[in-house]
Amino acid sequence: MALALKASFMNRSHASRRWLPALLAAGALLLGGCGREPAGTGGHEIAAAKGSTLARIRARGTLNCAIHTGQLGMSYLDKRGRWQGFFVDYCRALAAAVLGDARKVRFMPVASNKRFTIVQTGEADVLSRTTTWTLTRDTDLGVNFVGTMYYDGQSFLVPRRSGVRLPTDLDGASICITKGTTSELNTAEYFERKGLRFLSVVFENPEEAKLAFFAGRCDAMTTDAFTLTVIRLADTAHPDDYVVLPERLTKEPVGPVVRSDDEQWYEINKWVLNALFAAEEMGVTRANAARMRMASRDPEVRKMLGGLPGFGKSLGLDDDWAYRAIEATGNYGEIFDRHITPLGVERGQNKLYRDGGLIYPLPMR
Repeated sequence: MALALKASFMNRSHASRRWLPALLAAGALLLGGCGREPAGTGGHEIAAAKGSTLARIRARGTLNCAIHTGQLGMSYLDKRGRWQGFFVDYCRALAAAVLGDARKVRFMPVASNKRFTIVQTGEADVLSRTTTWTLTRDTDLGVNFVGTMYYDGQSFLVPRRSGVRLPTDLDGASICITKGTTSELNTAEYFERKGLRFLSVVFENPEEAKLAFFAGRCDAMTTDAFTLTVIRLADTAHPDDYVVLPERLTKEPVGPVVRSDDEQWYEINKWVLNALFAAEEMGVTRANAARMRMASRDPEVRKMLGGLPGFGKSLGLDDDWAYRAIEATGNYGEIFDRHITPLGVERGQNKLYRDGGLIYPLPMR
């Protein structure tokens, strides 16, 4: 590939700035192992009686969880046809907390450009996939971001033979992008800031973008660095023939999403996620949770695990909700090591704060 030959390409950065906001605005207009269920208590019983998300889930007996259509490490089908992955395990932990059984999950694969709609319509109770937390999404789409489960950043995947080492080397290049993602606007803004040109080649879903890139229709592919790393490792016969550029264009904090019209459901999700963080900080694992709920010398540990009473009432759950979540999936570090570490992806920013990362558990008290 010779990027110098791309001089005839249109300057797409300014053009992209004109149509991308309109596209996003249009999208916003379209979005409008336990045999007994844990009992709801306290003030949230009234909300449940009026048809809250928790009440509907319990009546249905299943948590509806929207996930990626297929992304190694995050959400993928194993050889037995079961969904596995980092974000899949979040929904299992959530189901264990609210239904008493991590198996009571209906996984719903959804494309990037449909992921918010399926939450807004109530078809999915939670969206658990690589979805970036931004101001406009948080305020315009009627959804709440539960928290950041994975810190990432946008980058580019390029053939090693291209000689590209920095994003600025892509001046005049064609770039494969998935429709309905933050990568569209991010790429346009980056090239505009740098005074560079690029040709945006947009596809409906990530699979189409990936196939087009490997077919030579684009000089580079862009999305979050984790996704590009997985593509490089899993979708190429010779991974060393491709490079994920080390520079990050953006900050991409990704995590679960729920509707914004149910405060109780938002709080349950927020604290289930935080319990996974806190468990790692406290040294609570899948293997020792049963022992530590009664034997730990730390009252905060015993309270979180239900060893001390009264910790579930304010959420409308019983006291064992966090214990069940942790026993089902393990703590955050265990989930990471089970699904992400084997791919050769280092924890980096996703370490606990005490280890130099950004994961800072809220107090479980």
